[in-house]
Parts: sequence; C-alpha cells; structure tokens
Amino acid sequence: MKLHRLIVVSALAGLLAACQSVTYSPAPIAAQPQGIDGQWTDPNGIISSFFNGRFETRTTDTNSLLAEGSYRYVSDQMVEIELTSLLRQTTSRVNCALATPSQLNCTSSTGAQFTLVRRI
Repeated sequence: MKLHRLIVVSALAGLLAACQSVTYSPAPIAAQPQGIDGQWTDPNGIISSFFNGRFETRTTDTNSLLAEGSYRYVSDQMVEIELTSLLRQTTSRVNCALATPSQLNCTSSTGAQFTLVRRI
C-alpha cells in the first residue's frame, strides 16, 4: 500500500512539474505593410495593384484590365502614378497620399478625388 501511494504521489508531482514547465508564447503579430505595394480597392470595388513600380487596375467581375502604368515615391507618404486608361485611351497623372498604412487619398490631374483601401 505504501509503495502504491509513493508511486501515485510521484506521478502527480511529475505531472504538476510538467504543467508548470510548459511555456506559452503569444501568436506572432503580423507586420504592418510598408509603402503601397499590394492590392487596393476603391468604393466601387475596382482593384488596383501596386508592385515594384508597376500599377494596374482591374474589374472584380471579369478581371479585365482597365488601366496600367507606373508609380514612384515623391516622399515617404506621397506617390505619383502615371497611368493609361485602356477604355479611354488617355494618359493621366494621379497623386496619392498614404494617410494610414491601409488608406490612400488620391487626387487626379483633373482634380477628382478618391480613396483606395488596402485589401487584406
């Protein structure tokens, strides 16, 4: 009986020690995106993609290319986009300010203003 008790107490002590030695680490926090590389949407659901200086805009339903061009950083928070509309066959310039890591406030060369929101 004493041997049985000793084994049970030892086993319980081992289990308690094992429970205390387990460390829990929090889930890693996703890094905030830097710059404008990635995909963005406008209020109509049109998707604009920025990657390595290239820009394009596509429809969500058929993924048809609407516009393409290039972009460059004027400063850390300002981006200039040169684009060609494939529908109108026109070239224009758009300036965008990175208001937050997930919002671009843009103004076209004609003065039209719009906002793009980062897709996650």
